[in-house]
Amino acid sequence: MSNFKEKLKWIKAFAFDVDGVLSGNIFLTADGDQVRTMNMKDGYAIQLAVKKGFPIAIITGGNTESIKTRFSGLGVTNVYLGSDNKLNNFKDFYFQYKLDPKDILYMGDDLPDYEVMKHTGVPTCPLNAADDIKAISVYISDINGGDGCVRDVIEQVLRAQNKWLDADAFSW
Repeated sequence: MSNFKEKLKWIKAFAFDVDGVLSGNIFLTADGDQVRTMNMKDGYAIQLAVKKGFPIAIITGGNTESIKTRFSGLGVTNVYLGSDNKLNNFKDFYFQYKLDPKDILYMGDDLPDYEVMKHTGVPTCPLNAADDIKAISVYISDINGGDGCVRDVIEQVLRAQNKWLDADAFSW
């Protein structure tokens, strides 16, 4: 854990999966549309990180406009929908911002996230992630996906960098 806490001081960007990380459940309507639930505290933390200048990528196999709408509303400009190769999207993200992958915290929960997590500097996961993902994570949140695990890691990074409780924190 101490190694994890030390790494947080150098994080320059975040990348997150959606289903199983930012969303805990998908409900299907009678028309076959997918409806996801998301945690409001995750949303607050994401918009605060954006305000603080952290690039954020959303990389998901999901392919609904509601995902793009949700994260665009929080200030996220790098939303990769329908990702069939998350590592390629991750590379696009860090090349775009001229980042070193070791300076990016990625949170995933299942096998489609595995290659990205092996490539990033700070692989993390929610409590209910797949065992193979937990095995390669430097931090396992004590919170399940969809219940605030993204807030958990963003808050830890911002606290480690003394960017949590300041004037930006008290408004959307």
